Amino acid sequence: MPKLPHFVIPPVSIRRSASAKRYSGTGRWSRLRGFGTNPGNLNAHVYCPALLAADAALVVVLHGCTQTASDYDTGSGWSQMADLHGFALLFPEQQRANNPNLCFNWFNPDDSRRGSGEALSIREMIAAVVTAHSIDPARIFVTGLSAGGAMASILLATYPEIFAGGAIIAGLPFGCAATIPEAFDRMRGRGLPSEGELARLVRNASDHDGPWPTLSIWQGSADATVNPTNAEAIIGQWRSLHGVAAKPDRLEAVDGYPRRVWRNAAGRDVIEEFSITGMGHGTPLDTKANDGCGVAAPFMLEASISSTRHICRFWGLLPRGKEAKIMAASPDVAREASNALGAGTGPVGWHSPSGAVGQVIEDALRTAGLIR
Repeated sequence: MPKLPHFVIPPVSIRRSASAKRYSGTGRWSRLRGFGTNPGNLNAHVYCPALLAADAALVVVLHGCTQTASDYDTGSGWSQMADLHGFALLFPEQQRANNPNLCFNWFNPDDSRRGSGEALSIREMIAAVVTAHSIDPARIFVTGLSAGGAMASILLATYPEIFAGGAIIAGLPFGCAATIPEAFDRMRGRGLPSEGELARLVRNASDHDGPWPTLSIWQGSADATVNPTNAEAIIGQWRSLHGVAAKPDRLEAVDGYPRRVWRNAAGRDVIEEFSITGMGHGTPLDTKANDGCGVAAPFMLEASISSTRHICRFWGLLPRGKEAKIMAASPDVAREASNALGAGTGPVGWHSPSGAVGQVIEDALRTAGLIR
């Protein structure tokens, strides 16, 4: 386990990565060394596509327990997306000397506060990559699975001025545990702080007073490792920071799964949540489509939906055009989807409505490209 940017891809202006010649093999990975203080004793790897967009975005990708950075990249397909869309990747990596299971130590107070431990190590890595590759400082994002998702929560809370957005997959809210026994309880959904306390923890983690990073949250409804109540807690932690109501502004079906969206006063989507019905603990993938992304493996789960691709879309990393139209739907279809979601057992348990009415709605959603 920034200042907000304008989420508009600049006119296509591609430059060759200045360091591309240093990369070998198909991955074009580079070990990042000498990136400043490293109190968390982490490793770091950088991936730059051969064609790197001018003022490129940077995505920080955090693996889960038992995984390496390379494992998670192969499974999730992040370097595939970087090749297609010209952004850079940073992969912090845990060492067994720090955690025998290769988990980021999200439950350790020294590693989960600003200016200390693993959080500071990753902050230093980001600064080095931004300088070396002329990264747009307004387009830095972070994502992670499980312990990596919990560490993504930590980075968003302790360094909110750095990140435009984050994506937490089967993770936990910031500040919910300070010991290993507490960590296990929170993973089981026990003893989670109140929404007000969770929001207070983020406000007190830095002197930042907004604007706040946007958030994409992904959770399997059948996750027996990290209880789905943690996804609700993450939403609650960030809702008041963004000034949004408890009720989502939009409910829809995307690739057959419920998606909830919260919009701020300016009408901007600031929080989204996908509940992957029936899925266990892991990152949801769509590897079988014509434009499949990633490779199924332990904790990298085929679900006919690519979290990697949808996260890129939410962050504005995909160009306008064909891919951007995948989620488009008419107002009537969107309203029908919302009604179906609201009338069922709720977003977490909902997959598709039943009966004749359900079939009509399902056909409309399929026509609009919202489900297969």
